[in-house]
Amino acid sequence: MLKEVNIASFKETLNVGAGRMKYLAWYFTSALVFRHSFLPINKLKVGLLRLFGAKIGKGVVIKPCVNIKFPWKLQIGNYSWVGEHVWIDNLATVNIGNNACISQGAYLLTGNHDFTATTFDLVTKSIVIEDGSWVGAKCVVCPGVVCKTHSILTVGSIATKQLEPYGIYQGNPAMKIKERIII
Repeated sequence: MLKEVNIASFKETLNVGAGRMKYLAWYFTSALVFRHSFLPINKLKVGLLRLFGAKIGKGVVIKPCVNIKFPWKLQIGNYSWVGEHVWIDNLATVNIGNNACISQGAYLLTGNHDFTATTFDLVTKSIVIEDGSWVGAKCVVCPGVVCKTHSILTVGSIATKQLEPYGIYQGNPAMKIKERIII
């Protein structure tokens, strides 16, 4: 049986984690520097992310056309890579380890809505991409997922649950297809 939904009853449950001015400053910085390809200077992008509260390690590469919702909820370890057109929709924290790769067009999604409630309450869960993990091009990592150390999510796959260490995952939903062997 369908329930009638009163639009006015939708709850505002997002904790932005920053004041209005900081959020507004980030909005324009992101639009001008990060989401376009005309300013590909990596050191500038890393410096701006740190200025806005992100914890960024050494040797991190942020490619052009990257969308980061809230930098103050982002941590990236040493020598990690964020490819072109990656969207880090971090309503909750996103922690990317050392020597990790988030390939072109990947989408890290930390929020969803409770479809069992008529108010569609926002539900957020952190994402962790551990050391040596690789999220392939055009992949989606869903809220609450942990990509354990050196796991791989292959091109176009959707991770809805934890990926085991050294596992290679493929499909929608992503299933383990084999072990990763590093020589």
